[in-house]
Amino acid sequence: MLILVAILLVAMFFMSSRSRKQQRAAAEFRNNLTVGTKVMTASGMIGTVVDVDDANDQVTIESFPGNPTTWLRAAISKQIDEPVADDADAEDATDESEVTENSETASTISPDANDVPDDLSGLDTAKREYREQQRRDADADGK
Repeated sequence: MLILVAILLVAMFFMSSRSRKQQRAAAEFRNNLTVGTKVMTASGMIGTVVDVDDANDQVTIESFPGNPTTWLRAAISKQIDEPVADDADAEDATDESEVTENSETASTISPDANDVPDDLSGLDTAKREYREQQRRDADADGK
């Protein structure tokens, strides 16, 4: 029993120390925000830091030129890194003109043959048709 309690205490210590490290890293990130950094807020807004007001603990973000918004520093959740084009990936990318198809393995379905509705409008029709068929079957059984 004592061993079980000791194991639980050790597990709780490691879990709490991990969360404390994450909180410290997030606080350090927010305290070191600089102008020009691309960030995302907790609500999902992405923009570039244009001003940091340490006195009021606020950050001004510009999502597109001419549209600055002011946020509390605590609302900034993470830094957005710009995607970097890797030279190796660019060389590995194949041009569609270079792709050859094997007729035995190539798909014969055209890209325009998509029978899946993009909304749920077809479900009401199917349900109505099913009910009508049930009524017809019931009428046929009753005659």
